[in-house]
Amino acid sequence: MSCQCCHSAAQMRLPAVGGYFLLDDHDGGRIDAFSFGERLMLLFFGFTNCAVVCPRELAKIDAALDQLGDDAARIQPLYVTIDPARDSPAVLRAYLKNRPRFIGLTGTNAEIDAIKDSFRVFAERRDDASAPDGYVVPHTSIAYLAAPGGQVVAHFAESLAAGDLATRLRTQLRAANAMTSRP
Repeated sequence: MSCQCCHSAAQMRLPAVGGYFLLDDHDGGRIDAFSFGERLMLLFFGFTNCAVVCPRELAKIDAALDQLGDDAARIQPLYVTIDPARDSPAVLRAYLKNRPRFIGLTGTNAEIDAIKDSFRVFAERRDDASAPDGYVVPHTSIAYLAAPGGQVVAHFAESLAAGDLATRLRTQLRAANAMTSRP
């Protein structure tokens, strides 16, 4: 019998990030991790009352997808709320009206907690008298690229510029092509 400490990092399995989800889209339909066929999903978690991070990151993702040209059609950007109490489908639809390629996702508290857990997203409600409804929700600001089914294949830090994000997304699309074109 061997101990875990004797195994190399390559032999150890890291826990999976991402996974199956079923949520409400901003048009009132149900979306799951297989709703987009072979397209990859680019998930960003946030909330519509976020003053700085979410608007900036959504704009950056939009700009990166613009740089991909026709290849952008192979990626479905998703904005997943971490504040389902305020972010109803109608609120998400209004918030994303100027970002038509994005689909806003919400659900019950249990559904949102489940997707946050599977994607390892930190989000914690904090009282803030100056914020709408008296609270904010500091959160992870990482974009997750997931394969059909929801398994994360890459993640992108907030610090990436739009051009760097586009380059990394293009690399992931090439890798996905290589995987699907194998005999």
